[in-house]
Amino acid sequence: MQIGAHIGKQAAGGGATDLALAAKERDADVVQVFLGDPQSWKAPTVTELGLDIPFFVHAPYVVNVASANNKIRIPSRKILDQHAAAAAGLGAQGLIVHGGHTTAGDGDTLGLENWVKTFERMERPLPVLIENTAGGDHAMARRLEAIARLWDAVGSFDNVGFCLDTCHAWAGGEELATVVERVLAITGRIDLVHCNNSRDGFDSGADRHANLTEGTIDADVLVEVVRKAGCPVVVETPVDGQADDIALLKRALL
Repeated sequence: MQIGAHIGKQAAGGGATDLALAAKERDADVVQVFLGDPQSWKAPTVTELGLDIPFFVHAPYVVNVASANNKIRIPSRKILDQHAAAAAGLGAQGLIVHGGHTTAGDGDTLGLENWVKTFERMERPLPVLIENTAGGDHAMARRLEAIARLWDAVGSFDNVGFCLDTCHAWAGGEELATVVERVLAITGRIDLVHCNNSRDGFDSGADRHANLTEGTIDADVLVEVVRKAGCPVVVETPVDGQADDIALLKRALL
């Protein structure tokens, strides 16, 4: 089992050598990175990573291919394509993207249609992993019934997978004790776990991560989610505690 962390530019110092050093300092077997500003519509800027361990790439947070708004949906498709090509070129194991959302006036059906159109038009040179999200009444991947509708629409496309975030599931109102079994019944697969504790309570809708022993979720429950999923796992927790979070998971699972 690969156990590691998301390492941002600040934690890594901004360079390829620093990224490799940051991974080593955390005893990470796998890392997740951004290839550009996660809050920007700009194309990827990272052309070298300097890593000798497996890695995943997270798409920018601004991506929302489900949106009815042309000014959001069209650039979302564009930068998702750009990040997929860049991530594949660097040798990433997968590209993670949030499920996105619609609005009350648009409805979920339009969001599903927009996801289908995205994958019909998109080259997927590596697995694109849709991640569950924490909040929003019209989120495409918050509650499992919404994920089931989304998977019915896009699950048959090649190179489409699923990323399970524990903080998002908890904050989204899904019981973690059974979440792996219930997700697998829908998707048939979990390709990556984001193992994060939550600063907020169950069904809060708030996406605020905490280190594994410092949030509102019992750390043993988080370990069991990872154990059951049986796939690579990265922590997206506060930087100062990432080494301890990785060590906790390794002691429990390896």
